[in-house]
Amino acid sequence: MGLTWLKKVSLVLAASLSAMVASAPAHAEPKKVVVSQAFQSLLYLPLYVAMDKGYFQREGLDVVKQTAGSPSVALSAVISGSAEFSIHGPEWTTIAISKGAQLEIVSNVVNRAAVWLAADPAFKYTGVDSLKGVAISTGMMPTTSTSLFIKLMKEKGIDPDKDLKMTQVQIGNEVGPLLAHQAQVAVMYEPGLDQAVAKGMKVIFGFPKMYGPYAFSSVTTRKTTDPDTIQRFVDGMELAMRYISADPAGAIAVAKTEFPSLDPVVVDNAVKRMIAGDVYPKSVATSPAAFDTAMKTQVYLGNLKDIPPFDKVFNTAYADKAIAMKP
Repeated sequence: MGLTWLKKVSLVLAASLSAMVASAPAHAEPKKVVVSQAFQSLLYLPLYVAMDKGYFQREGLDVVKQTAGSPSVALSAVISGSAEFSIHGPEWTTIAISKGAQLEIVSNVVNRAAVWLAADPAFKYTGVDSLKGVAISTGMMPTTSTSLFIKLMKEKGIDPDKDLKMTQVQIGNEVGPLLAHQAQVAVMYEPGLDQAVAKGMKVIFGFPKMYGPYAFSSVTTRKTTDPDTIQRFVDGMELAMRYISADPAGAIAVAKTEFPSLDPVVVDNAVKRMIAGDVYPKSVATSPAAFDTAMKTQVYLGNLKDIPPFDKVFNTAYADKAIAMKP
């Protein structure tokens, strides 16, 4: 009960009763916190579910979502103190920590390398070698989708500069050249992938199956953020992940409200594909193996010199407590 209510009560009740009411504990107002997401993305569905289903409110938080436009800007919001949390690839946090930033990752968000290759239905795909000499549409670097693709090509002995005809476009526009027949293959995230499928394109390769558990996106905060606030936020994310697993249809409904301009069929298929592919984590925990797999990509690409110890980047105490919550 708030202060205004107590004042009203004091005006109409006897003094003794007023005193009794005034001595009763007041319900705390939800604490406002800001989360800065790199992009508005179907990948971040656990965040949207936590907000839409009131899980953060249940934990006493009033969460305000801001869209930064890039991982670096989202992380900068946390470093500067204008946001308590940020959501983006863990590599950005890891690099910042290596430079002395007092940050930590406290929750999983995306647990697979959520990148796929889509192709024109006439394209005959028989394996990675069949991509030599092919016109390919990719997101503009630096982005994980293009990074993973380049790494795959190099591992297969294919020189991206000499053996491929790559066209880099703004992230989210990879489907354009494919549909315009300016490219035979596109490297894509969702929902672009299922937008392409809806137009008759076919999926020829999926990184989620190739890598298995992969720390793709995480929640970052400052080490000085109030521990109780962190725990409440992580608890809300845990409840959202349980909801996605238990009620996929409900999760899809949330996704449609977050992306009203997208074809509902595309949203439906995209979320189903990611649920089936374990892109959304079953819990807020991130395994050391998933982190190691993701950081190997960054070392390979030269973004990191080496992989730091897991416990130098992740604070698992919050996830452990959240997972231990009873239903």
